[in-house]
Amino acid sequence: MQLSVVILNYNVRYFLEQCVGSVQKALQDIDGEIIVVDNASSDDSRQMIKEQFPDVILIENKENLGFPKGNNIGVARAKGDYICILNPDTVVVEDTFSKLLTFVTSSGVEQSHLGITGCKLIDGSGKFLPESKRGVPTPWVAFTKIFGFYKLFPKSSWFNQYYAMHLNENQSGEVDVLVGAFMLMQRELYLQVGGFDENCFMYSDDIDLSYLVKKAGRQNYYFAGTTVIHYKGESTVRDGLYMKRFREAMQFFYKKHFKKSWFFDSMMQIGSFAFSLLKVFQSKTVSDKKPEHYVLVSDDVENETVLRKINAKLKTEIYKEGSDSPAHSRVELIIDLKSISFKKAIRLMEEKRNKDSTFKFLSINHDYLIGSNNSNDRGEVILL
Repeated sequence: MQLSVVILNYNVRYFLEQCVGSVQKALQDIDGEIIVVDNASSDDSRQMIKEQFPDVILIENKENLGFPKGNNIGVARAKGDYICILNPDTVVVEDTFSKLLTFVTSSGVEQSHLGITGCKLIDGSGKFLPESKRGVPTPWVAFTKIFGFYKLFPKSSWFNQYYAMHLNENQSGEVDVLVGAFMLMQRELYLQVGGFDENCFMYSDDIDLSYLVKKAGRQNYYFAGTTVIHYKGESTVRDGLYMKRFREAMQFFYKKHFKKSWFFDSMMQIGSFAFSLLKVFQSKTVSDKKPEHYVLVSDDVENETVLRKINAKLKTEIYKEGSDSPAHSRVELIIDLKSISFKKAIRLMEEKRNKDSTFKFLSINHDYLIGSNNSNDRGEVILL
């Protein structure tokens, strides 16, 4: 088997449904499998998988075992030569895996030197997520990130290592750290380095795994040839528990990989607290401005029933794409996934991304709308 896609889920039933649906399409011409590991969700995630995706391998944990252990359980079940660690709040396009597998097998890098490969990630508003490619957050690099020096001196190699700014978002190349929302690598390599460290519940696990692979003499790569949505804010509520776990995760990484230093330990405790506090603040200041009108993007010319269905729920007029809709500034595009491919939908998001446009996906069965307005937004599901 060529590829195993491992998706760890916890209480994001509708995002999981959309994710698995997109992965199924992307695996149509690939010898692959989908493994969903559920960390004791209290919603109907497991029942949904059983009913709608009977070919998916479902592992039902009895408790929330955290990100590292949950993924390790999934990889232990995998049969593919390659594995892809994938968040449930992601959407891949139809050729994501074929492009990546072509890249890793014909990139010119010897298989014995190849590490983890990631790809271009965007949030629910179409904006590029800079954490798609990162450097190792040594105490100095983390210091420049936390206190914003990388913004003040964007062209300085001393200050721009955190987000691997030697590459822009559309340039493929070698990087140190990739994000755990999407990681493709040889299964044998994952097992060789021990997988995700189960002593870390979440948050620094992807940094740790990337660093372990680098220490094993492998090269990690950012591949800009495909784009994946990562809603991001959906996976975790950014509250006091988030702050506590984020601080613990960063302290775990530094204690594991760097020499003990009173100065840096103090600095990182202050810095990680400030950074996690900023994240909580950002999540509470998401704009609540409503769209001034809605436009349905669909290739189905017979979509009057859909328009009426959405209209009844949102209690506002829904315009067809290309119709004489009012020239308001704030527009929400409702993209019909029954007639629009994931690839076309994501391309549309990238083309129209700006502060005045938001997006929702209309599910293939036309039974809900789903989306997120930015990376700090928890996301929204509207049942129709």
